[in-house]
Amino acid sequence: MTWVPESCTLPTVEQPLRVAEFDDLFASAVRPAERVDRTRLRVHLPAGAETVSVTRELVARETGCCSFFSFDLAPSDVETALEVRVPESQTAVLDAMQQRAEAARAAGVRA
Repeated sequence: MTWVPESCTLPTVEQPLRVAEFDDLFASAVRPAERVDRTRLRVHLPAGAETVSVTRELVARETGCCSFFSFDLAPSDVETALEVRVPESQTAVLDAMQQRAEAARAAGVRA
């Protein structure tokens, strides 16, 4: 299942590349994504300046093509929390994003 909504203005040929960028980011998550409420998802990423920089750049590009997304980044010494918000009308997109985040994290976890 993909979380790319029909309203996305990113050229179709570029969409799989963007999804792969998010998959890479989600694979680095230090613990499972947390559904804060129906319209908010929190992804727990590693702490550090590189994570913050990569995440800021990626979410800035994402809001350029899917303006309904709202992203907040909260770095700390322990982790970098990425909160993703969508309007009520886009909760199916957030559901799919959460599933994708969980799958990428599971695939990225090293024993």
